[in-house]
Amino acid sequence: MLLVPLYVHPAEDPAAWQRLAEAADDVYGVVLNAADGPGTAPDSAFTGPVEALRSAGVRVLGYVDLDYGARPLDEVVRDIDRHRAWYGTDGCFFDRAPADRTGLPFVRQVTRAARKAGTTTLVLNPGVHPAPGYLRLADLVVTFEGHWTTYVSTFSRPGWADRQPPERLCHLVYGVPGALLALALRTTGDRGAGVCCVVERELPNPWAALPPVLPGKTP
Repeated sequence: MLLVPLYVHPAEDPAAWQRLAEAADDVYGVVLNAADGPGTAPDSAFTGPVEALRSAGVRVLGYVDLDYGARPLDEVVRDIDRHRAWYGTDGCFFDRAPADRTGLPFVRQVTRAARKAGTTTLVLNPGVHPAPGYLRLADLVVTFEGHWTTYVSTFSRPGWADRQPPERLCHLVYGVPGALLALALRTTGDRGAGVCCVVERELPNPWAALPPVLPGKTP
C-alpha cells in the first residue's frame, strides 16, 4: 500500500491528484499539505481533488507539524480543526513527531484531541523507530524517512518492530535511482513495512510529484 505525501498544489498538477483517485485500491492515504499545514484560510483548489479522493475511498490526511514536540498544543489543535472544517480530512499526518519517551505525554494529548475532533486515521512520522509506546497512539507509524543511500547502508530495526503487523509501519524513501525503484519497493516489504512511498526526487521537496511506481505504471 502507498502513503503518498503529495506536496504539490492541485492547480500545478491536477493530473497527479486524479491519478491517485484512480489508483484508490492501492493507496493507504494521501497527505494534504496546503501550506505547511492547512494554511490561514481555505484554498478552494483542493475541494474538488479531495472530494474525488474520498469518493474513491482514499483517506485524505491533513499535514500537521509537531516540531518534535516543541509546538504549542493549541496551535496543533487549531491545525487539526482547520483541516477537518476546510477540507473534510479523514485523518492527520503528524510530521516531525518526537521519538523518545519524553515526547509521549505531548503526543498522547495531540492524538486525544484529534480523536475528539472526529479524526479516524492517525499517522505519526518521527522518521525513525520511536519508543514502542507510540504504536499505541497511532494507526500507522513512519519508522523511516530518508534517502535511499541511508536506507540501504545504515537502516536497522529494533526487535519490537519485527513483531508488528506490517500494516502498522511505513517507510518513506527518496533519492531512489530510477532503475532501482522496483527493488526499493520490495525492500520496504522485506523490512517489515506494509505501507511505503519511494520516489526518485531529492530534497528540498522530494514529495512534489507522484511516486513513479503506481498501479498501472512501471518504473
